[in-house]
Amino acid sequence: MSETSLFTVSSAWLEERLGQPGLSIVDASWYLQAQGRDAKAEYEAGHIPGAVFFDQDAVVDPDSDLPHALPDAATFQRHASAMGISESDTIIVYDGPGLFSAPRVWWMFRVMGAKDVRVLEGGLDGWRAEGRALTNEPTRIAPTVFNASFDDTRVADIKAVRGVVEDGSAQIADARPAGRFTGEDPEPRAGMRSGHMPGARNVPASALSRDGRLLAPEDLRALFAQAGLDLDRPVVTSCGSGVTAAVITLALETVGHTNNRLYDGSWSEWGGREDTPVATGRES
Repeated sequence: MSETSLFTVSSAWLEERLGQPGLSIVDASWYLQAQGRDAKAEYEAGHIPGAVFFDQDAVVDPDSDLPHALPDAATFQRHASAMGISESDTIIVYDGPGLFSAPRVWWMFRVMGAKDVRVLEGGLDGWRAEGRALTNEPTRIAPTVFNASFDDTRVADIKAVRGVVEDGSAQIADARPAGRFTGEDPEPRAGMRSGHMPGARNVPASALSRDGRLLAPEDLRALFAQAGLDLDRPVVTSCGSGVTAAVITLALETVGHTNNRLYDGSWSEWGGREDTPVATGRES
């Protein structure tokens, strides 16, 4: 396994660079209620030295009633600056298990103009299992400014996704577990219909990694092909609330697929409405 790639780094790579100027480390842990973990409490109990905590329930659009709605550039800039992060930094993002919530924040920083953002393979759980240093000391934050520049080519809104469903101009890759995709299992959030967008393909986020590490590129390509995705065509990624959709985004970018957008509202928006078409079963 390589020490680093365009979008991921190993724990050994990061440990060697702890404390270097221009390196920002971000704990982006966030959990579903069913996972029974408290991200902020875990951060305070022990985090990678120098890491700051990115609260995915706080760095959001304050005017949206959707969970995790992407904020505008000014709001994100304020939060990132308060964390002591610059858009020119090398930004390393991690979560607990490795590839669950970290890719969402990786994607957010890229949407907002950061050029060198990567995800820590294996996450905090892997770091801890390898016996690497942790601290419960508060991270000292140096004053800085994150100059945000919003890249709307990486984001899809409901209007764009309606168009995709109607005309098939792009493919939709849904990261939710198979049971939720088919409609056999209920949604964890109240008031949402079960199923998926007509024409969508199911690519469960959990299938894209092993032990918190992204699968090898050739395995990712095979998995995408098995799901019925053509990597020569554009893709819109989706999930429950826009978090694990970014795992698919990370995997796509890793295999060289750059013509992709993340549907920020995801199923929380689509499945929570009455005027959007819904399909059930494995095939649309």
